[in-house]
Amino acid sequence: MNDTQPKLWDGRAFRKNVWQKHEEAVVPGDGQRFILPLAAFLELEEEAREEAAKRIGVELQPGEALDLLLPYLERLPLVALAFPAFNDGRSYSKAELLRARHGYRGEIRATGDVLIDQVAHMFRVGFSTLEIVNPLTISQLEAGKEAGIPLYYQPAAKAAAAPGSYAWRRVSA
Repeated sequence: MNDTQPKLWDGRAFRKNVWQKHEEAVVPGDGQRFILPLAAFLELEEEAREEAAKRIGVELQPGEALDLLLPYLERLPLVALAFPAFNDGRSYSKAELLRARHGYRGEIRATGDVLIDQVAHMFRVGFSTLEIVNPLTISQLEAGKEAGIPLYYQPAAKAAAAPGSYAWRRVSA
């Protein structure tokens, strides 16, 4: 993974990231928005979680259970799902579950090793923003070259671009 500062892609353009990552179970008092690892979030006192509800986000690693976060979803404006390696796709499933099964309408952010080949699929399964550090991915997106396949067999959180984009077995009669 690259050590450069991540750039935040929203599907159309890069934008300013107003969220800061913190590691400890402490609520910053300066009104800033912050993202905590799941364990640190769960360590917070309930009163501190309530007080910071509009400005607190949680990051889940692929091996962490989404179920631990479910009681708090209504109050969380952001859930970050980590991609520590290209070949670990568990966070795709979590994004889909958050949107389709749990009705989460807040921001879902991909963090970690986001490559250009993943971008289109990440948005299809429900991600809102992507933190990108890979220089090739950044340059491709800046040049307007988002990789992807125009036709899909499977349904997803984001509807197909045009009717008939799904395979014949997915089109309603």
